Amino acid sequence: MNGREMLEDKGRLGRARAHTAELRDRQSAAFTGVADVEAFNEEEVVLLTDLGVLVLGGEGLHIVRLDLEEGVLAVEGRITALEYVQDEKPARKGLFAGLFR
Repeated sequence: MNGREMLEDKGRLGRARAHTAELRDRQSAAFTGVADVEAFNEEEVVLLTDLGVLVLGGEGLHIVRLDLEEGVLAVEGRITALEYVQDEKPARKGLFAGLFR
């Protein structure tokens, strides 16, 4: 590895990988930018991506490829839903916000 490649590699470590989601005929899906698989069963796969939590719903789901170093995941089965989950943190309100509704 030359000096330029080492600098480019260090730059990649400091930023998120590209995140893509590809759905094929509702029978298979492929994702990049996957940091971890939080949970999975035949009806749901919960992914932690570089851009947030993604929930894949369906029937007969199974993981056919998982490479966390590359950030790649492939799933097969009947896919019925793809949902990005937002952090549900309550907004901070000041002392007077509760008094003046």
